[in-house]
Amino acid sequence: MSGSSGLVGSAFCKALESQGGEALRLVRRSPNREAGEFLWNPATKECDLTGIGRLDGVIHLAGKSVADHRWNDANKKELRDSRILGSEILVDELLKLEEKPKVLISASAVGIYGNRGDELLEEGSSKGDDFLSVLCQDWEKATHKAKEGGIRVANARIGLVLSKSGGALKKMLLPFKFGLGGRLGSGKQWMSWITLDDLVRVLFFALETETLEGPFNAVAPNPRTNLQFTKDLGRVLGRPTIFPVPAFMLRLIFGEIADWLLLVSQRVDSKVLRESGFTFDSVELEDGFRKVLAK
Repeated sequence: MSGSSGLVGSAFCKALESQGGEALRLVRRSPNREAGEFLWNPATKECDLTGIGRLDGVIHLAGKSVADHRWNDANKKELRDSRILGSEILVDELLKLEEKPKVLISASAVGIYGNRGDELLEEGSSKGDDFLSVLCQDWEKATHKAKEGGIRVANARIGLVLSKSGGALKKMLLPFKFGLGGRLGSGKQWMSWITLDDLVRVLFFALETETLEGPFNAVAPNPRTNLQFTKDLGRVLGRPTIFPVPAFMLRLIFGEIADWLLLVSQRVDSKVLRESGFTFDSVELEDGFRKVLAK
């Protein structure tokens, strides 16, 4: 697994090991082989899987966070290299193995669809042409060589992951708890979400379901507008949500990121997962918030 120290990766490894499985981790630092670590560093173009043995599957989640810094040309290059170059290096090494893994589950994002207003988006919907959309498209293309080499490839287009331990929700909780929460911009933009627990279950499902390949949307069945999201979170926390943040202020604070992470509208349907037989534990957002915040 790449990205094993991140929010999703660490949760998946914990779940796997609790079931008696073994998680072998790709790390950028000098690896501890006794702890099941192997070197993979896109920045130095290094990957050494020597002695890794038989793999049931590979989960590739790593990529520089898109929200850590305001975007500029240098930062955008790092975002691309961490995903595309990193994927290409990993795939090349997997194809060199004497016994190739049966499946590669590689992360992508619903950002691939661009800003689409109220349109309901499925896996076959057209893609956007903004930076994040093109980044996701190239990220998925970087795994195609694995499929050509006989490995089943599934690209998880992940939405907003809900967890109080990290990600966007953790950052939201403090202002909301102080009664300072409110809609972003018009509040009409759609937000496609999934709880961390359900996403971990999705990854297990993707590993085990041999018919699941290609892109699939890893989002709960019922997306919400930002205004609905805000009201649901406020209701669960028992706090008012009366402090909207105007779009111009978001752009002033965050720059280009505001339009493509905070104000973008993506109403995404998890059609492929649904038709493959996956069932979500959290279907409605308010219920999802209650389960996440109760842990």
